[in-house]
Amino acid sequence: VGIINGLSGWTSSVDDSPADTITRRFRYDVALVSALKDLEEDIMEGLRGSGMEDSVCTSGFSVMIKESCDGMGDVSEKHGGGPVVPEKAVRFSITIMSVSVLADDEEEAVTIFTEPKPNSELSCKPLCLMFVDESDHETLTALLGPVVAERNAMKESRLILSIGGLPRSFRFHFRGTGYDEKMVREMEGLEASGSSYVCTLCDSSRAEASENMVLHSITRCHDENLERYEIWRTNPFSESGEELRDRVKGVSAKPFMETQPTLDALHCDIGNATEFYKIFQDEIGEVYQKVNPTREERRSWRAALDKQLRKKLKLRPVMRMNGNYARRLMTQESVEVVCELVPSEERREALRELMRLYLQMKPVWRATCPAKECPDQLCRYSFNSQSFADLLSSTFKYRYN
Repeated sequence: VGIINGLSGWTSSVDDSPADTITRRFRYDVALVSALKDLEEDIMEGLRGSGMEDSVCTSGFSVMIKESCDGMGDVSEKHGGGPVVPEKAVRFSITIMSVSVLADDEEEAVTIFTEPKPNSELSCKPLCLMFVDESDHETLTALLGPVVAERNAMKESRLILSIGGLPRSFRFHFRGTGYDEKMVREMEGLEASGSSYVCTLCDSSRAEASENMVLHSITRCHDENLERYEIWRTNPFSESGEELRDRVKGVSAKPFMETQPTLDALHCDIGNATEFYKIFQDEIGEVYQKVNPTREERRSWRAALDKQLRKKLKLRPVMRMNGNYARRLMTQESVEVVCELVPSEERREALRELMRLYLQMKPVWRATCPAKECPDQLCRYSFNSQSFADLLSSTFKYRYN
């Protein structure tokens, strides 16, 4: 089975207008077979390396799959001529993260293959390409519906595949961790990013998040979101819209695909840099002393900050924060440059400390495996994040009231 029409498996009724979304995909099981056959040598190598003789291991193989889905921005044709398609695209892809085997007489599973570069685009195999805007919830869910159905069918069944000349039985475990925050919100039925329920992992609202910056328990999961959607749909307690919304914490559409919400390192960088950029402006204008600065004042501080960054660090102003700008802004060097515009020595010290703590924490979320790559920073992470939150909620509390 080669590339199939992405609408196959999607039953259209008589009333449906024909979907003119162009989509192509692989059947999910076929794509997994192909990916596993590509790893055949690595799997055999792993079996030999762990002393598992070929004849012993034909069953008990587990494969961990990372699923990723993201919008691909502007893919419009520059000179026309082709079919008329939306100028946005979405790609759904899979990565084989690890293969482990539990031999019949063993207690523990042995990992025989681990993807050395799990975050590289080279290890990520496209499953489905769609000409659709990622914000078009209806079309996206219609196109991914068959993919979800195939995935659910595979969760319960085994795949028997010849590896190294013997038929071997594989089970698949799917982890939807390759979604950015926007896509998680869409897949899990949460309100969009402007919602007062800011977090994809917990129930805190903006106000609560600024009060309590450290202790949050992870409460949002696929099953719970489904339950909340049912409450939203049926309103069993006959509440008003506001009360109901507060009860379901902003789950107002049907969760469609099970994800494991995470925050990827890039968006972590961007989100933090955006906040620091605003703090820098406020510190230049000494907002901690003022009541309500005017828009003109704010604009002048921003202009001063941009001018200083451009002059000293060759950082050109950007319309929207991007990864490269964020990484250059979040350095001790740029804090020193900003401090030249901050009048009070005490405030300068606080800014330096804020950045120092941030730079201590950053390697932990940039690392693929923090326990191996930066164990010291990982040990101190909890302490550092609490110090960071304390500093924000005391010295910089004007921003979070």
